[in-house]
Amino acid sequence: IKGADYEKLSAYYNLDNGTGKIRGVYLQGNAAVAPIFKAWLEPFADMGAKTITLSNTGGTDHQSFDRIGLPGFQFIQDEIEYDTRTHHSNQDVFDRIQADDMKQAATIMAAFVYQTAMMDERLARKNMK
Repeated sequence: IKGADYEKLSAYYNLDNGTGKIRGVYLQGNAAVAPIFKAWLEPFADMGAKTITLSNTGGTDHQSFDRIGLPGFQFIQDEIEYDTRTHHSNQDVFDRIQADDMKQAATIMAAFVYQTAMMDERLARKNMK
């Protein structure tokens, strides 16, 4: 399962909980990235993105990466209508998008991807047991 491409990937970021603003990042138990992500998130504190948690979260695509030792992270988002109306329903349409929230989320996601790409080293992988 660990081919040449395994070593090339630094991180997988997932934004999969609807149209809500990013409020932080689940670290999936990867304590080594906490100070890095805290610094990367700091410029967005005035946009409401402040939370870094070692906690795990499930039910999204990042788990496939995390499970095999690749850093996979899910952003913490406001759950606007996600569990009550739009998730996997015929109401999951463009008209339900919260434009300002999506702009905030896209900005933060782009910053994390850029910062990761500009690192001299890959992000730390957590110890797998």
